[in-house]
Amino acid sequence: MAAGGGGVADPLSPAGVPCAFSPQSQAYFALASADGHLRVWETANNRLHQEYVPSAHLSGTCTCLAWAPARLQAKEGPQRKKRKSEAIVTSNQADLLALGTAVGSILLYSTVKGELHSKLINGGHDNRVNCIQWHQDNGCLYSCSDDKHIVEWNTQTCKVKCKWKGDNSSVSSLCISPDGKMLLSAGRTIKLWVLETKEVYRHFTGHATPVSSLTFTTIRPPNESQPFDGITGLYFLSGAVHDRLLNVWYVRSENKEKNAVMSFTVTDEPVYIDLTLSENKEEPVKLAVVCRDGQVHLFEHILNGYCKKPLTSNCTIQIATPGKGKKSTPKPIPILAAGFCSDKMSLLLVYGNWFQPTIERVALNPKEPHMCLIRDISNCWAPKVETAITKVRTPVMNSEAKVLVPGIPGHHAAVKPPPPQTKEVESKRKLGEKEVSIEERLGALDIASKKEKDNLPQTNSFPVLLTQGLESNDFEILNKVLQTRNLNLIKRTVLRMPLHAVIPLLQELTKRLQGHPNSAILMVQWLKCVLTVHASYLSTLPDLVPQLGTLYQLMESRVKTFQKLSHLHGKLILLITQVTASEKTKETTCPAQKAKLVYEEESSEEESDDEIADKDSDILRMKVKKNEQKRTGQMNCVNWLTLPTAAEFSWGGLSLTDAKDRCTFPNS
Repeated sequence: MAAGGGGVADPLSPAGVPCAFSPQSQAYFALASADGHLRVWETANNRLHQEYVPSAHLSGTCTCLAWAPARLQAKEGPQRKKRKSEAIVTSNQADLLALGTAVGSILLYSTVKGELHSKLINGGHDNRVNCIQWHQDNGCLYSCSDDKHIVEWNTQTCKVKCKWKGDNSSVSSLCISPDGKMLLSAGRTIKLWVLETKEVYRHFTGHATPVSSLTFTTIRPPNESQPFDGITGLYFLSGAVHDRLLNVWYVRSENKEKNAVMSFTVTDEPVYIDLTLSENKEEPVKLAVVCRDGQVHLFEHILNGYCKKPLTSNCTIQIATPGKGKKSTPKPIPILAAGFCSDKMSLLLVYGNWFQPTIERVALNPKEPHMCLIRDISNCWAPKVETAITKVRTPVMNSEAKVLVPGIPGHHAAVKPPPPQTKEVESKRKLGEKEVSIEERLGALDIASKKEKDNLPQTNSFPVLLTQGLESNDFEILNKVLQTRNLNLIKRTVLRMPLHAVIPLLQELTKRLQGHPNSAILMVQWLKCVLTVHASYLSTLPDLVPQLGTLYQLMESRVKTFQKLSHLHGKLILLITQVTASEKTKETTCPAQKAKLVYEEESSEEESDDEIADKDSDILRMKVKKNEQKRTGQMNCVNWLTLPTAAEFSWGGLSLTDAKDRCTFPNS
């Protein structure tokens, strides 16, 4: 859009307002300005032809417009007399202008009558209308909206003829095929519909952002030897929001290739596109693209299949103001629209401001790659007044009148307390009355102190301080407000601040986000609150992306770094966990094991009966233990050196050999 949210629009505002030339002769140029007014200009003499203000121009501003096709002519000569109703259809279509609004209604304006013809609202859209297309043969009207639907209208009865879901997201653009049997729609993907059955004929990949324009570039396929079904072999062009590439698609009979076959590169987002259709394979397509930066790029190319590299423009047209004097520098003048004339060798340029645009016909020079036109439009900014001014009255101002100067919005000057009653005291003294007592004086001081406390800045004054600091760029005031850590106070301040201070606050937060990390933590809280509270207001700003480009890049870089740090954090956690687990396994000690057999050698040669009994029990335990080890498959080796010698071992008359046989010790 031309103007930002709130305030007076800049006369040199960027292009992007809904506008269109009248069909065929391009005698008129219709433009729906940001203030909700429809203005129709005569292209021949640059004169305002008509101006229309809809009744709901503030709540339902115009989002798109389309001229009805020129009067239908009989293609095969006079065969039969047409009915009166058909004659009315053709005569009314010649001057109708369809306007789509932000609330979902469609207005049909008659340029011949200079008034509203009809209104299409019942059963249609319940959200913003994004695009309108007239059918060139039957007079039907097709519209798409953010409500994900496509509607086919009967303009005579002002009723819905058919309505179907066009996409899972909002449908942003439409285009009808040259034979009138197919319809292109763009949402998340580009779809080709059969109008008779409302079924999808082909799918195309589309763009990463919403498609803003769709148009066919050829009438017949390049290879004329094959039979033509009306659509197969044709090329069409698509442009998208925030995309500097215009893609060209090829409609094939097989459903294999869904990608674009070639693309044209421009310097900025395309806002207005006009082209000359190619009728045979030897005729090149001429393309004029108006970008958001105010330049026009001209292309000329023969569509003959796949092209790998994006094609650059053959010529670029710019308009600038003359630099008067040594110190003044030329300023660029934005171009709003451009259309090829009937001879295809000249171009109609609409430039300047949306309130009083200038329309000029410029001859094209194919050998000149860059054209810079110097134009002085300083006298065109003021509206032309046809009636002469007869009298000028100067208001008579009384000397006692006071002029109120507007201050900062939301800020009121401090009301000065009434002066102390010194005159009354002096008069009392002169008259010999009693002096004011000390009690009365203390009471007056108490009241004054309370008033001073009341005048101290409270939480309600934070929005005022913030607005004042942003407008005066006062570093101390901004620090005092933005350094607070109270989340409730931040939210109340953002809620009560005026709307015109939202963008300056976001720009100030962006500067501070690039500073010290400690201050960035506080700025993130403010940024989160501003984006949450004022999201509806920010969504209405058409130039939000250029204004907050630095913030977008900053957030994107931070998010990319955070993803890499998250991967690194996960890997470090895995490594630390493995190292900790290995250290724990090393620190664990083996469980204490008791000896199965212990032999103690004593000096006495003779053993008591108790010692013999102990040895007997030890041998029995050892035998039981060995049998258990055999069952489990775990054998413990016993060192034969720990057994007593044959001379020392005597137990019930048994020798060492007999004891060995009975105990069944393992082989050493």
